[in-house]
Amino acid sequence: MTLNWEGLDIGILGPACVAGLIVLSTHVPLGKQVLNRGIIFIDLAIAQIAGLGVILAQYLGVDEHGLGVQFAAAAAALAGAGLLAWTDRRWPQQQEPLIGTLFVLAATGGLLLLADNPQGGEHLKDLLVGQILWVSYAQLIPAAILSALLLGVMWLRGGRLAGLLFYALFALAITASVQLVGVYLVFASLIVPALATAGMQGRARLLAAYLIGAVGYIGGLVLSAVLDLPSGAMIVWVLAGTALLAQAIPAVRRAHPAQAADAAVFDAAA
Repeated sequence: MTLNWEGLDIGILGPACVAGLIVLSTHVPLGKQVLNRGIIFIDLAIAQIAGLGVILAQYLGVDEHGLGVQFAAAAAALAGAGLLAWTDRRWPQQQEPLIGTLFVLAATGGLLLLADNPQGGEHLKDLLVGQILWVSYAQLIPAAILSALLLGVMWLRGGRLAGLLFYALFALAITASVQLVGVYLVFASLIVPALATAGMQGRARLLAAYLIGAVGYIGGLVLSAVLDLPSGAMIVWVLAGTALLAQAIPAVRRAHPAQAADAAVFDAAA
């Protein structure tokens, strides 16, 4: 394989790295909450619903680069979040399968809307893997402002989010990121750093998760440029690899308190 060192263009990789950091800023703390709630696939569902909003707006003739698409994505994501907040109160034990069902409906709804579009396959690919290499600094300003506002709300709440507030913040964060990095990277950004640091607590966990995410994005972008491979897919793999390597650090891989308690009970019984 020929290495493409000319691909290391800061004019392209710079905005892409900033986009990744913006996505991580909200997704790392939200990913921790997703794991704690046991609703792992909510990000896929909300991201797919936001994507459905984008596809629907384009289907209706809205300019794909205009604010109309952004509002359509946000409205769809908030509607999905409201529905999930309601089902969480009504059927909490069935929330995970309901999330999966909503994801499938949104995904297949997008396929139906794109059925007669000759560029439907390309639109679907962009939605799933994103176009992170083609973002500009100007495109990042709205996402950065929204992310700062969401982080401010999380800070004011002390990280304690519940009910409709959690789902609404989650929907807005997903809306800001899915059009930058795609559905796959949204899922990886939420789950991988949070899962890799599940044995840690407090600020140390947050910092470690941010570091894992940043290394995954920057390393994935560099490798994708040098190897001339799809950036979104490469970032996912490097992110997962970084998370695995982080387990070599004792402070990262140490047992979660609940696991330690279970182990202590088991040892006592033995």
